[in-house]
Amino acid sequence: MLYFSKFKILIVILITIILSYLSLSNLIKYDDSFLKNKINLGLDLQGGSYLLLEIDNQPIISQTLQTKLIDLKKLFNEKSIKAKNFAIENNKILFESDISFIDQVNEILSEKESEINPYFEKFKTYQFNIDNNENFFSLYLSDYGIVLLNSSSLDQAVEIVRRRVDETGTNEPNILKRGNNRILVELPGLDDPTRIKSLLGKTANLTFQFVSSNENDSFGTEKLMFDNGIDEAIVSKRIILNGDNLIDAKPRMDTQNNETIVSFTLDRVGAKKFGRATTQNVGKQLAIILDGKIISAPSIREPIIGGSGQISGNFTFQSATDLALLLRSGALPAPMNIIEERSVGPDLGKDSIKAGIISLVVGFSLVVLFMIYKYKIFGLIANFTLITNLFLLVGILTLFGATLTLPGIAGIILTVGMAVDANVLIFERIKEEIKNEKNQIIAFDSGYVKSRTAILDANITTLIAAVILFFMGSGPVKGFSITLGVGIVTTLFSVYFIARLLSSIYVKSNKEKEKLI
Repeated sequence: MLYFSKFKILIVILITIILSYLSLSNLIKYDDSFLKNKINLGLDLQGGSYLLLEIDNQPIISQTLQTKLIDLKKLFNEKSIKAKNFAIENNKILFESDISFIDQVNEILSEKESEINPYFEKFKTYQFNIDNNENFFSLYLSDYGIVLLNSSSLDQAVEIVRRRVDETGTNEPNILKRGNNRILVELPGLDDPTRIKSLLGKTANLTFQFVSSNENDSFGTEKLMFDNGIDEAIVSKRIILNGDNLIDAKPRMDTQNNETIVSFTLDRVGAKKFGRATTQNVGKQLAIILDGKIISAPSIREPIIGGSGQISGNFTFQSATDLALLLRSGALPAPMNIIEERSVGPDLGKDSIKAGIISLVVGFSLVVLFMIYKYKIFGLIANFTLITNLFLLVGILTLFGATLTLPGIAGIILTVGMAVDANVLIFERIKEEIKNEKNQIIAFDSGYVKSRTAILDANITTLIAAVILFFMGSGPVKGFSITLGVGIVTTLFSVYFIARLLSSIYVKSNKEKEKLI
């Protein structure tokens, strides 16, 4: 155990130097640094804003039921089944069938023919529950169906929120799911989240619909307000195009009219739809609608077949930039509300860092003094290993660009205690071996070997707990588990490679001494 090959010694030295270099890069700016990663400070240390968003899934449920209702009507028409009085009430699809078709309707909804008709796949019992009283039927989403719907909308919303936040240039945002319908957004270093709140509060559901003067429009009409909150217009419910067909959107200055506009580019399908609609309706007004409000309603002067267009609406450059950002990131699946908001000032973060550093210094100093008093030269070796262990830990966190939080500092402090504990176990075991073995090299070797099982068991069980905390916990708990887990790995490395190497050098050089420890 006390023997080290030259290759092993070289590897230990290289790992120690590289990770120490990375660790110091957080304090010293190197001109030739080959790695730009740094440890980022979390919200509790750096200050910033905290937002908790809640998704309103009711519109998604209503839309899902409406889609199923349309599919159900198509299916009954194909099967020549007589049904009437279709309606959606209290999140249920209600309809009445002819008495002679009750068995056929039950057979359809119970999936007995699901393999031969594609529509049946949409009515699987794990998504819908079915009730009927003679020829009166009701369909509603099952509990599992609602869970699937909520999970899908939450995943989609998290991705879109991340796109929107990233495009604002916010440094190291933390975006996490909370429960079934909530999203946590942490924005370190951002004192005023007004713009972010504005962006996240908009669904960004973009549609293009024709202004209609005919109230008897075959698709139906609706009255919508303009974005200025004053004017209104009647538009057809027929959606010519929606935001799903947008590839890109950018703010731009229209020098001819001296105004800021948003130019957009459509995908191939969208370009065909837009070209066909504008070709057939030259002279009509096309309303550009965002979240139920008309941004603008320009007249179509000529067919737009190039797959690109522009949106005007008395924008400032900032509002045009934000609109382009919303369109690029895509529409949220459902509206979101900010239900909790907090701001952490940088002074509070500085106080937390100061308190954490004081705790670390005090604890570290007491440990150092105790080890020197108890184990003399080997206490110095243990203390050097302890310092090196901190450099290794910070170096690994730097390598992966980790975010350090106040619980993370607690994890580092706990690592100091665990590292010392391992050395104490080894040194006490060596003392026991020296009582029974005259050859001190063999005694030291036996001490490291026989204490290894206890040390590995203690650290592995703690590592398992850290892994569980990482996967089951969230936010600050994860920060603690990361530093604790990495600290366990660096502790084992420093104890069984660095401390053992230094101990072996000292023991071999002073093997003639009567008492080494």
